Amino acid sequence: MLESLKQEVFKANLLLKEYGLVVLTWGNVSAIDRQSGLIVIKPSGVPYETMNVNDMVVVDLEGNVVEGHLKPSSDTPTHIELYKSFKDIGSVVHTHSPWATAFAQAGRNIPAYGTTHADFANRNIPCTRGLTQSEVEDEYEKNTGRVIVERFEIEEISPNDCPAVLIHRHGPFCWGKDSFKAVENALVLEEIAKMAFRTEQLADYEGRQAGIEDYLLDKHYQRKHGKNAYYGQK
Repeated sequence: MLESLKQEVFKANLLLKEYGLVVLTWGNVSAIDRQSGLIVIKPSGVPYETMNVNDMVVVDLEGNVVEGHLKPSSDTPTHIELYKSFKDIGSVVHTHSPWATAFAQAGRNIPAYGTTHADFANRNIPCTRGLTQSEVEDEYEKNTGRVIVERFEIEEISPNDCPAVLIHRHGPFCWGKDSFKAVENALVLEEIAKMAFRTEQLADYEGRQAGIEDYLLDKHYQRKHGKNAYYGQK
């Protein structure tokens, strides 16, 4: 069942380790087959070094295991909430990559400071509100997905324009049209978080105001992602 998607998700999970975005078992990749409504996701707590493609777990949009001999990731309910609400995405990635997680733990957005950020997203990377005690104690992972969706709805953020979010006190989630694009977005997010942290240190040292101009932000985003984009090859 969904053998090609299992291969894709398995390889994408290994890329998290290769790119230095995870240590131990701190991360997961999933992908959805929109036609069947089934999701392939990494199993919970299985080391990347010993994991194989047959360990991938297939679940439905209610979280029921359809195929697999292992438990799916504990973050599965979060992935499901994103698939239900963000209809264009094909894959979700969660990591605890250190630079992005530092902003999440501080409860801060990642500000758009330069064109590297603008090539990725046309706005600050949002951080969600903190979950309440009741939200943590009851359906924690599902509520984590809900606060992501809530933040995007309140601010009318398009998940297509901003493929990443920070969970307050937790870490980043990213998404994309497929598993490899979602992992790429997780890698880019980590790099812009690192650059943002360093930019703030330098801007503060020099007594300068940091932040990209709106017209430059829009130019760089549109030339790569707009309807008349001209970055790269056709």
